[in-house]
Amino acid sequence: MKKSLVLLVVATFLFQSCAKVFYTPDARYLASTHKIIAIIPPRVSIAARKKVDAAALIEQQKTESINFQREMYSWMLKRKMQGTIFVDIQDVETTNAKLAAAGFPDANMLTPTDLSKVLNVDGVLTSNYSLSKPMSEGSAIALAVVAGIWGPTNEAVASLSIHDSVSDKMIWNYDHKLSSTLGSPARLVDELMRQASRKMPYFTSGSQY
Repeated sequence: MKKSLVLLVVATFLFQSCAKVFYTPDARYLASTHKIIAIIPPRVSIAARKKVDAAALIEQQKTESINFQREMYSWMLKRKMQGTIFVDIQDVETTNAKLAAAGFPDANMLTPTDLSKVLNVDGVLTSNYSLSKPMSEGSAIALAVVAGIWGPTNEAVASLSIHDSVSDKMIWNYDHKLSSTLGSPARLVDELMRQASRKMPYFTSGSQY
């Protein structure tokens, strides 16, 4: 029994819904004209939890926004170094410094095209992440022991979009939901971003989307 419980504690299960991917007819052409893009800090919402006040939750959302932005940048930069992504990615320090000078995120009227001009890039990658904890890890383990059913302890819903600065339109969008048992929210976001990135129109010819 003790051995079984140990296996339950270390086990991690991922549950995925079908991703929704949208391309405009000219998405790959417009993407091929991009030389450099910027990753905008994601909008992160975290479901309210007991014993966490509103101010602390807001600060956590700001922190996670920067963390997720850096994770996305690191993932894409690695693929750039591997030669599978043809576009350059503006470093996040430069992006965030220019955005802060323009009043972002308080200047909510800034459109993706406005952001492209502020950052002097050909396109911007925007995203939204919604995180929640349907049940505690203790409850998930108890449910597995009693009923043999795993319940999700973390859920993440992501929406990523690429906007072209010249045409002033969204050329690509990716929506996906992922939940896990005994996995961290950061791991969920990494998995979502990794899968979404494979579908981006920035991969070199012959690369797997």
